[in-house]
Amino acid sequence: MFSEEFDKAKREEIEHELMCRHKSVKRKVYGKTVLNRELVGYTVGGENGLLLCGTFHSMERITCAMLYKFLFSVCKVYESDDRFRQQLSKTGLTVIPTVNPDGVEISLHTEKSAGILCRHVRRCLKQSGEKSERWQANARGVDINHNFDAGFDLVKTNEKKMGITTFASTRYGGEYPESENETKALCNLCRKREFAIAAALHSQGREIYYDYGEHTRKENYEIAKAMSALSGYKVSQPSGIAVGGGFKDWFIEHFHRPAFTIEVGKGKNPLSMTVFESEYKKVEKMLWYLMRYTIKNSGG
Repeated sequence: MFSEEFDKAKREEIEHELMCRHKSVKRKVYGKTVLNRELVGYTVGGENGLLLCGTFHSMERITCAMLYKFLFSVCKVYESDDRFRQQLSKTGLTVIPTVNPDGVEISLHTEKSAGILCRHVRRCLKQSGEKSERWQANARGVDINHNFDAGFDLVKTNEKKMGITTFASTRYGGEYPESENETKALCNLCRKREFAIAAALHSQGREIYYDYGEHTRKENYEIAKAMSALSGYKVSQPSGIAVGGGFKDWFIEHFHRPAFTIEVGKGKNPLSMTVFESEYKKVEKMLWYLMRYTIKNSGG
């Protein structure tokens, strides 16, 4: 089930299986992309608690597969364990496997899948000298994980130092924070639901990022250390253009609550799906830890 690339067709297939097997999961469209593709989230239990997101970048599709598999696991326990069901009903788990569905289609199925923005994507690729399979941004050429309102001025300064001044296949943060449908929809969801903890799955590096600015809580580091002990991943801090503008950064700065970036796997993006099972075992331990921590510390 998890051995293939997770394009739109594959996600629909997995979603159908998930919804048929598990009546406990609720599907919600929380927004749409500029190309009218749905931004889909799934909730088990309550509507607060833990938020998990993946595939901000098109080549990081393995994170989508991991989040779907984790959803299956949580649903199974939720439907068979009364105590867990009561706990999760008071908190909740929300999973957004693919934050950037347009970008995924471009990366897997060329710029032709960008429809009305096909020429625009082609220009961006020509300018960067990249092929479509290396596309990381959304269909407008904005890197979603540089488009959040956290240190955005520094993001733009670092872009200019790297010669990034306009729409591109990667690393361009947009004209202003939340300029993109994907970013704004995710931020609005977080504002509405007030999640206790959030984590974004990226690839690669086997690292855990836990801090951003003065609102980083002491428990962020403690949680990161615990996840590190379970997985063998390294607790780290991003540098250079990776600092600021990200979802984890924005969540910490805006809500003053714990948030993490988990860089799954090791190698060159896109990671081969042949490593999925072995890497998922490490990631699953971290996600279950976050799940239990959220329940314990959020009244579950």
